[in-house]
Amino acid sequence: MKHILIIFSVFLFSFTFISCKSSDDGSTSSTGLFVTVGYSGTILTSPDGTTWDNRTSGTSNILVGVTYGNGTFVTVGQSGTILTSSDGITWDNRTSGTSSILIGVTYGNNTFVSVGYSGTILTSPDGTTWDNRTSGTSYGLTGVTYGNGTFVTVGHTGTILTSSDGTTWTSRTSGTSGNLQDVTYGNGLFVSTGDGGTILTSPDGTTWTSRTSGTWYGLNRVTYGNGLFVSTGELGTILTSSDGVTWTSRTSGTSDQIREVTYGNSTFVTVGDNGTILTSTDGTSWTSRTSGTSYGLVGVTYSQ
Repeated sequence: MKHILIIFSVFLFSFTFISCKSSDDGSTSSTGLFVTVGYSGTILTSPDGTTWDNRTSGTSNILVGVTYGNGTFVTVGQSGTILTSSDGITWDNRTSGTSSILIGVTYGNNTFVSVGYSGTILTSPDGTTWDNRTSGTSYGLTGVTYGNGTFVTVGHTGTILTSSDGTTWTSRTSGTSGNLQDVTYGNGLFVSTGDGGTILTSPDGTTWTSRTSGTWYGLNRVTYGNGLFVSTGELGTILTSSDGVTWTSRTSGTSDQIREVTYGNSTFVTVGDNGTILTSTDGTSWTSRTSGTSYGLVGVTYSQ
């Protein structure tokens, strides 16, 4: 699990990558802004994915996951950090009630859900007040999404949990002992990606099937947009699939680790190490953009 442990093993106590994206249930309202977060409290915003502006976060902690829902951006990260913003520009620090590293965050069913190390799960109706939930696992949870009336979170050693409300969680059998890094929902299908090129799919979050990715590189993140699943990972890896079953490798033009991907404004945006930002309108051809930072970028979302 070269990613998540790595950057956290090299920086901080030192950590690697991860989370999150805009909510997958289509419930976001409309401000039309990309937000990416990363090392040293970095926050950048862009209306189109091409031109980026640096914002003040008020923290030097690593920010890992970011999402948008109910008119609010929420970013989470190192030492239980949670920040919120109504516009992506001005950010407020919130009390999470945990010192665990928070990796993933999503919005669905009128609820924000954040997950992290040691099986941490937090929920909030507004991004401001957070409650700790019992996950039933001590394994690190690294990705979370909402779709088809179900929250799904994935993590280390093949951990998969599901919940209808974000409060009560049920363990599912993944069929793998490898570390899962992310999960998304689109076109009636949950797709999870992870170490060693692992890809799993499920129609309901309960029963999972292994798919062939065609790569041994770790897959950090996955999203769905414009009829296409896109997964990103180590050494500039980008894979695409129209059905979650058959995957095609794409040329990214970078060897940097790509840590997150989202879709909005008819554009896929990926972010990664060394301030790397790539954009694509079709998931096939990718263009490098100037981020204005050399800090690693870990999470990206879009409010639409």
